[in-house]
Order: sequence, then C-alpha cells, then structure tokens
Amino acid sequence: MQTVCGLLLLSVFLPPFNATPTVVCTLGSPASSYNAYEDQPPSADAMQLARQVSAALISVCSPNCPALVINRNSTAPNVILLVDSGRAKMAYSPQFFTDVYAKYGDGAIIAFIAHMLGHALDARAPAGWMNRSWTPELRADAWAGCALAKTNSSMRSLEEALTAVSRYPSPSHPNWPLRIPALRLGYTHCGGDGSQFDSRANAIERK
Repeated sequence: MQTVCGLLLLSVFLPPFNATPTVVCTLGSPASSYNAYEDQPPSADAMQLARQVSAALISVCSPNCPALVINRNSTAPNVILLVDSGRAKMAYSPQFFTDVYAKYGDGAIIAFIAHMLGHALDARAPAGWMNRSWTPELRADAWAGCALAKTNSSMRSLEEALTAVSRYPSPSHPNWPLRIPALRLGYTHCGGDGSQFDSRANAIERK
C-alpha cells in the first residue's frame, strides 16, 4: 500500500467502506445527497494540495497521524468526511473545488482539506495545545489554521483562504467571530504571525 507522507492514502488501494459509515462533517448540502458508489480517484491537482497539507501537518500530529482516504464525487455536499471502522474518508465535489479555486485560490483548498484531516486527527486524540472545551468543528478549524501557517501562505492567500472558510461552514459551526480564535491559535501555534492573521481576519469581518 502506497502512503503519501504517512498521512494520506489514495482510495484506489483500499477496500470500500461499509454501507453505513458515520458522517462527521459536511460543508454543503445535506449528506443524504452523497452516493459512495460515485467515488472516483482525486484529481492530480487535488492530490498535490493534499500532499502539501500532509507534509505540513505530519510534524505536528506525529506519532498519532491518521490515514485519510480522498475521493472526488459529483454527489458530495461540497466536502464531506465519513468514518468507518476507524478509517476516515473525505469526498469532495469537483465542481465545488473548481469554483472555490477560481474565487479563492490554492489556500482555500488547503484549508478545506486540512479541516477534514483535522477531524480525523481529533478522532484519535484532541491535540494538547487546543482548548478542550471547543467543539470538534472548532478543533478542526485550528488544524486548518495550522496548515495555512505551515504551507507559508502569503497574506493575500491567507485572506482568501479565511474568506472561503467563512463562506462555507458546516451546519454545526458557530458564527464566524467564534471561529476566529480557533483558526488563529492553529495558525500561531504552527509558526504564523498573529498580527498578520488578525489583520486578514478583521478584513473579512468588515466585508
């Protein structure tokens, strides 16, 4: 089985999930729209960005890094994460990723992938540097912030990524102002500049 940086696995090498996996997170329409039989291998562009996320987070999550299956699927509710027998699978709508990339660039895709991988990390054991009172969605946001710092996003890319993340919350996400501290903590914990983050996050709030 071929691993990608120890974190991400291509679904083509794995047996199928059971019929009733647990839906952990969706960033779009109801999960009932998702048909697992429509899963396809991810695009080369999506896997390139997934590898960046993997390389960014492996030093932070080690030695507790999980595997994450990634598929593209036209029935996916933008992005969805499912867990079955301890395995995590992310499926994304190719049209959604195309639209997000056109509007917000690579940073937004990195943030969405990292958010989903953050859920898989959180299922193993919440990171000690996070606020334990946070919901799973906020802890996943913190991982997204970490990935944005570790991938050395430019200030423009950071603002575009945060804007995209603010535009596509899960149904269980709190309001945007409550998400900012989690994203900021992840960003600064992983080496990002807090003042630069604040200026970008504040710019989004003013829009």
